[in-house]
Amino acid sequence: MKLYLHAFVGCILLCSLATVNIQAQGCVAVKNMSSHGLNFGDETHNGWQFSVNYRYFRSYKHFRGSEEEHHRVEQGTEVINNDNSVNLGVNYTFNSRWSATVAIPLIYIDRSSLYEHSGNSGGRFHTESKGLGDIRATAYYNTMPASHNGHLVLGLGVKAPTGNYHYKDYFHKREGLVLLPVDQSIQLGDGGWGLITEVDLTRRIAGNFSGYLNAMYMFNPRNTNGVLRRETPYTMPVTNEPIPLSNEMSVGDQYFWRLGAQFSANGIQASLGARMEGIPSEDILGKTDGFRRPGYVVSVEPAVFYSTGPHSFGVNLPIALARNRTRNVIDKTQGNNPTTGEPIIGDAAFADWLLSLTYVYRLMK
Repeated sequence: MKLYLHAFVGCILLCSLATVNIQAQGCVAVKNMSSHGLNFGDETHNGWQFSVNYRYFRSYKHFRGSEEEHHRVEQGTEVINNDNSVNLGVNYTFNSRWSATVAIPLIYIDRSSLYEHSGNSGGRFHTESKGLGDIRATAYYNTMPASHNGHLVLGLGVKAPTGNYHYKDYFHKREGLVLLPVDQSIQLGDGGWGLITEVDLTRRIAGNFSGYLNAMYMFNPRNTNGVLRRETPYTMPVTNEPIPLSNEMSVGDQYFWRLGAQFSANGIQASLGARMEGIPSEDILGKTDGFRRPGYVVSVEPAVFYSTGPHSFGVNLPIALARNRTRNVIDKTQGNNPTTGEPIIGDAAFADWLLSLTYVYRLMK
């Protein structure tokens, strides 16, 4: 039985200094996304397939651009996100060409920091978010159903704003406990309807070896979601003029791609490839105001999967090779630092690795 599983994307960038906020595998808020690669076994078999994916990462290493700020960990001022999520998936294959998937994410994230509470001298405290994330539904079309040398599958779907994008928790302020929206990186959703586009390509190279390319881009046309991330808006250097719409949380696009080779034999598949995921500085569709932490992670991704009868098990472990917190629209509006002349850019914290465990049950006829 052939096994095709492409791993879930996780949140990759972590969080920032007191003056900057970001989203991803950590503070850059790339949400847990799945792909057509969740399909296992004989692709010509019609019927139901159920999956459970657990993902964990710990982001704590701060980057400004591609440069790591080692002093944050050394001084104990780093922001730490412990991200746990479970993706429940239901897939139905109608025939050799058409299938559809619904993915339901359940999220629990613990975040600890100093600056969000009483400041760097006030001690480290925790906030958290837990509950339902943004549900996705995607339809897939197999362009080569009769091919024995690979497949090319195209996907088109929607992301519904079912996750709470104004989740609140208590912060330890000097005046006492204050109930406020949690950081953008641990919000359960972003408040926008998204359009998901996917492509999944595999091609036999020789014998049991094949290559794969898996990519996704999610368009998020909504501009900002109305949730404020700080009490006062961002201002221009020197003039201190407010930057319009800079204080609301931005609703960002997101993307990923995977490219590599795999070996399949006797129900076992081992693969090794490159992986990139992130959030762009500006959206392709719609306006890009408000605050977001754009950035990306490039990883090497080993994975092993095993399939027996209706059961399939998988583990993959992307390990970060390059991390980059890119400039957002607020950074670009502010221009250069008036003292150093360097471009203004916020920071974000990233994880070293991401653990993804998957179980799939295929309802046999």
